[in-house]
Amino acid sequence: MPVFVWEGTTRRNEVKKGEIDAVDELAVRGLLRRQGFKSIAIKKKPKDISEYLPFLKGKVKEKEVVVFCRIFSTMINAGLPLIQCLDLLGQQEQNKTFKEIIKTVKEDVESGASLTEALRKHPAVFDDLFVNLVAAGEAGGILDVILGRLSNYMEKAMKLKSQVKGAMTYPAAVLVISFGVVALLLLKVIPVFQKMFEGMGGELPGPTQFLVNASQFMQSYWWVMVGIIVAVVVAFGRFYKTEKGHWLIDSLVLKSPIFGPLLKKVAVAKFSRTLSTMMNSGVPIMEGLSIVSKTAGNVVVEAALVKTRQSISEGRTIAEPLMETGIFPPMVVQMIAVGEATGALDTMLSKIADFYDDEVDAAVSAMTALLEPIMMVFLGGVVGGMIIAMYLPIFKMASVVG
Repeated sequence: MPVFVWEGTTRRNEVKKGEIDAVDELAVRGLLRRQGFKSIAIKKKPKDISEYLPFLKGKVKEKEVVVFCRIFSTMINAGLPLIQCLDLLGQQEQNKTFKEIIKTVKEDVESGASLTEALRKHPAVFDDLFVNLVAAGEAGGILDVILGRLSNYMEKAMKLKSQVKGAMTYPAAVLVISFGVVALLLLKVIPVFQKMFEGMGGELPGPTQFLVNASQFMQSYWWVMVGIIVAVVVAFGRFYKTEKGHWLIDSLVLKSPIFGPLLKKVAVAKFSRTLSTMMNSGVPIMEGLSIVSKTAGNVVVEAALVKTRQSISEGRTIAEPLMETGIFPPMVVQMIAVGEATGALDTMLSKIADFYDDEVDAAVSAMTALLEPIMMVFLGGVVGGMIIAMYLPIFKMASVVG
């Protein structure tokens, strides 16, 4: 629906301004006349450039959805009507993209749609997990409780994700710095030594000659190096998008000696937390496993959970197929089996998630402590090796003079 900007004068000759969503200008004028305005000026609000160029639209951050969820829960618990809650949430939202989404959700609810149906139209912001939990909350009349659980779940999921990102950031940063230092030495430092070596005459040592040749190649064909890097990145991206490539890379990551154990613990923590939240909110286990598999973040884990769901549909317990996947540790499987036997699976999953959150904390700390000396030795070895190679002719000359 288009937005109109208006300016009018009240009966007390006070000038007022505002914006109204309406079908056309005539509808706006009629509405303002009924409110007692005169001397009304109306014009259609120009569209934002982001509406023509979608890539300029701001993204909705996960933290913003958590805040929305938390405040929404508090408002409903305080007894405010659903539409009024959405209206207030839309007014206070700073992110224009999210503000527009909340406004659309409110309009859909006003038109007679359920909150679940309105949220389902925006999968980029409200995923299957969010929508299904809201559906369970609406059906059970406990929407405020469900939204509170959702915000708690999302906060813990954000913490888990930030821990993994933090663990990956350090080695990536060191590698980037290493390549930058090597490029700087090859382009700026080695040419200075090269001119000095040319004046000395004689044959250069092998390592020094290699660096000189590399420097000359990089100065003359730097664009080839950039092209190769871009081509490798693009090729990797396309290969990863294929089914075979996605499976191969995700399998290698899980089997890697440093990151593999960490990512398995993250997978267990995420699976336990998500399924526990859904079961505790009244979502059936089969539907919960279907959603959990889609949010696994790794195709190997996803396939294992899909296979588990299929086994359960055939009459088996959840613990047996999880053990067969080889991803879930025996302790986790045994705890799940106990939870199934006692009828407290959601509580047991919550305990597993809490335990593995702490395990991920410890794993990230240990991995960072291990990677720091390895990366420093790597960086020092590369730079130090280049410096020694450049000084070899000087050492050789000094020994001849001696």
